[in-house]
Amino acid sequence: MGTVMKAATNAAGLAKAASLRSRAFVTFLAGNGDYVKGVIGLAKGLRKVRTAYPLVVAALPDVPEEHRRMLVEQGCIVREIEPVYPPENKTQFAMAYYVINYSKLRIWEFVEYHKMIYLDGDIQGSKPWRYTGKEEHMEREDIKMLVKKWWDIYNDDSLDYRSRAESEIEKRMAALSKAGAVKHVRAPSAA
Repeated sequence: MGTVMKAATNAAGLAKAASLRSRAFVTFLAGNGDYVKGVIGLAKGLRKVRTAYPLVVAALPDVPEEHRRMLVEQGCIVREIEPVYPPENKTQFAMAYYVINYSKLRIWEFVEYHKMIYLDGDIQGSKPWRYTGKEEHMEREDIKMLVKKWWDIYNDDSLDYRSRAESEIEKRMAALSKAGAVKHVRAPSAA
């Protein structure tokens, strides 16, 4: 009887593990602008909360290879999608500059995922504003309480964009300085 229970438990465990793999956070990226930094911040934020689900980035063909590599280094799954253009005879109703919005519909083609949560890459808490305490509505108690709860997250350096190379160099320099092996002196600018 114990063997049957163990088999049932394993089957349930495998089913749960399989269902975890069929879920994902999804975001969208187009072009070669700074939006990649927002997506990297999103990936870091999801990793920080130890999410069980991957971040899938639906990328248009105009996303540079360097940006794709940076996303993969952050643990993202990069999926290239084709743009969705309005039909030629319908451009009076559907302007071409909406191609980015139309193209997001390609996410529905990710049928290997049973559940997806779409997250814009530029909406997460990576210090989007400077807090002075003099902002509008700061006298409200609910706003004060919110700021108090989120202050540690707001000040969290791990949400700041840094390339992997910069982070590694900073860690090594700190370790060497702590060990007394390196004396770092800034040279004056030649400019």
